[in-house]
Amino acid sequence: MIRRDVITACGVAFSLGVAILAGIDRPGSASAAQADKDPLPSWNDGKTKQAILKFVADVTTEGGPKYVPPEERIATFDNDGTLWCEHPVVQIAFVRDRLKQLVEQKPELRDKPAVTAALTGDMAYFEKEGEQAIAELVYLTHAGMTVDEFHELVARFFQTARHPKYGVLLKEAVYQPMKELLAFLRAHGFKTYICSGGGIDFMRVISQEIYGIPPEQVIGSAGVLEFREQDGKAVLVKTPKLLAFNDKQGKPAGIELHIGRVPILAAGNVRSGGDIAMLQYCQGNTRPSLQLLVNHDDGEREFAYAEKNDASLNAAKARGWNVVNIKDDWKAIFSFQK
Repeated sequence: MIRRDVITACGVAFSLGVAILAGIDRPGSASAAQADKDPLPSWNDGKTKQAILKFVADVTTEGGPKYVPPEERIATFDNDGTLWCEHPVVQIAFVRDRLKQLVEQKPELRDKPAVTAALTGDMAYFEKEGEQAIAELVYLTHAGMTVDEFHELVARFFQTARHPKYGVLLKEAVYQPMKELLAFLRAHGFKTYICSGGGIDFMRVISQEIYGIPPEQVIGSAGVLEFREQDGKAVLVKTPKLLAFNDKQGKPAGIELHIGRVPILAAGNVRSGGDIAMLQYCQGNTRPSLQLLVNHDDGEREFAYAEKNDASLNAAKARGWNVVNIKDDWKAIFSFQK
């Protein structure tokens, strides 16, 4: 039986603007005046967009009462359901792809319920069995390979994997309004980070390309890596031991560990309450702060889903967070949608 702590750095959580700024995350790399011509063109005019624009203006106006120096302009973003579409959960799609290859080599793996559920897309099974089932899949598909080997597998996956609903590459199913927001923030001296429950090694392969966020600014679930010498070369090998599960209450801890500063802007989404703690942590900053919660309420253009207990929306209402309703707040969700 796989232990609960088997989930690795590639642990899957059940738990994308201006085009000219999408490359390197460096403050002041583009003219703020240029971005301000229409900094968030895929956002509808409304209180959420205005709140973002006002917040950025307030914290970047030198001499103003809410001015925040550039070194403290930290913004953290959840990934699944906040920056890219989480139906399907991208890392689970990667695990399925890897399992198909393994099953061809070892057909007896099909006898494992978790493998069967993953191959058939039975998400209800994983919701019922929880981390134990996820841990088993991660153990089967990730452990034992070097970090470089894993990165190569992930890179090849993103070259061909397509979204089942839209038909585009999975890496293209990223939210255009959030890509614009990332670029807008960077144009005004913010340093942008991903803080996700997904595997840190998995996200680092693609974060620069699709978000302009370099790998060192990605925080995620991480497993223990073992140093070895193979064929005269020093390598790191992935092990089935959990180092950090970066979800829910683990997110503030991950932020402190990797950044050492409390963000002044944090963005998450409505699913499993995974981002509540991060948004609370951000709101506790002694500096001015802004919290954004993406609400998936557009079943036609994207997907409509909610938490059973509405924990995230209730927290947003109680604490005054800004709810981004996709149906009303976003003119376009993806760059390929017109």
